[in-house]
Amino acid sequence: MLQLQVILVSTRPTRKGPLVADWFMKQAREFGKFQLELTDLAVVNLPLLNEPNHPRLGKYVHEHTKRWSAIVDAADAFVFVTPEYDFGTPAVLSNALQYLVREWAYKPAAFVSYGGVSGGTRGVQMTKQILSALRVAALSDAVSIPFFAQHIDEAAGTFDPGEVQEKAAHAMLVELEKWAGALRPLRAG
Repeated sequence: MLQLQVILVSTRPTRKGPLVADWFMKQAREFGKFQLELTDLAVVNLPLLNEPNHPRLGKYVHEHTKRWSAIVDAADAFVFVTPEYDFGTPAVLSNALQYLVREWAYKPAAFVSYGGVSGGTRGVQMTKQILSALRVAALSDAVSIPFFAQHIDEAAGTFDPGEVQEKAAHAMLVELEKWAGALRPLRAG
């Protein structure tokens, strides 16, 4: 079974990303074709690029980098659950991506983005430029949730963006599975 690494991007203390990630994990479990792992960048807690060697060398000296390398290396595909900050990629995501090189290569990635009117899509577009440099196949299928806060039930602590987003998640997971399988031979080489 293919390993899907779901990466929760937002690290702010008042973040709502965990609610969005919980909702997506439910969608992915119901899809049933991936072994799932959720990784929270707030827990990973990578300092700002503090490795002395270029990441393409893979000569990591810090334990946090070695742990992050193992997480990314084990995955066959990624879904980033991400807001957009100032129309762009959250700094914590850019940092996490740029910590590594070979571990990302020849794997597909998709996005569950959320925000205001744009649903986080501007940040996703910027992130795709970074991913292309890392040889990641960034899919066009995505879940983009505009005005996401209106789908939060604060009293229950739940998030439900509705049937349209459930269908988008399913379509994205179908494509992610196809791409992860198709790219597997490139990773083996």
